[in-house]
Amino acid sequence: MTAAAHLASACGPRIEFAGIDLTLGRTRILEQVSFTVAAGSVHAIVGPNGGGKSSLVKTLLGQMPHQGALTLHWPGEQQVIGYVPQALEFDRGLPMSVDDFMAALCQRRPAFLGPSRRLRPSIDAALARVGMLDKRKRRMGALSGGERQRVLLAQGLIPAPQLLVLDEPMSALDEAGIQVFGQLLQGWRQSGTTVLWIEHDLEAVLRLADRATGLNRRVLFDAPPAEALSPERLLGLFSVQPRNEGPGR
Repeated sequence: MTAAAHLASACGPRIEFAGIDLTLGRTRILEQVSFTVAAGSVHAIVGPNGGGKSSLVKTLLGQMPHQGALTLHWPGEQQVIGYVPQALEFDRGLPMSVDDFMAALCQRRPAFLGPSRRLRPSIDAALARVGMLDKRKRRMGALSGGERQRVLLAQGLIPAPQLLVLDEPMSALDEAGIQVFGQLLQGWRQSGTTVLWIEHDLEAVLRLADRATGLNRRVLFDAPPAEALSPERLLGLFSVQPRNEGPGR
């Protein structure tokens, strides 16, 4: 598919960050952050811990006050946003199965009633896509870190998002999970979903992303991965420690 044809078939939005500033207390988290995420593209954000990557995502999700303009240009009436966090914090002693977890996040009725008949096929399909259908009755607390991450990826598939935000989704994945993630990314690209992806695995970004933005409180580069992830640019991105500490991962 040509780039023009791909953009024409995109179901996800174009995102414009224009002069985004974010200050918490006396700490400057983001400074004049400006770049554009093309509709239907897989766009990676890379940078050091404390550089503001997760804070930028939280501004996009409406969880952080900010200055500047953040605009989403949706191609149609559907405006479904999916979010996959870096990790899941919960009491591992809870008697919550994978099915219960998916029901809790994907429907309004109580999780202890299990997935509704209407939602069951979607949950089954999502768990199958991440290779977790055979472990649907397992307790979440008994899963490995990589398996829990796969379940988090599955919940991001319901309902099918036009915009998907991923916060270091590969951090706990094993080799099989990494292959599953690569297949998911390819599927999202083919369906025209816009993917904004925070990632520390630069080799994966080089292999899987359409474009990469280097963020260390401000934008240091924004280009196709082969151009963006040059040794010189990465040295500049990771050699200067951001002045802020704390929540601006």
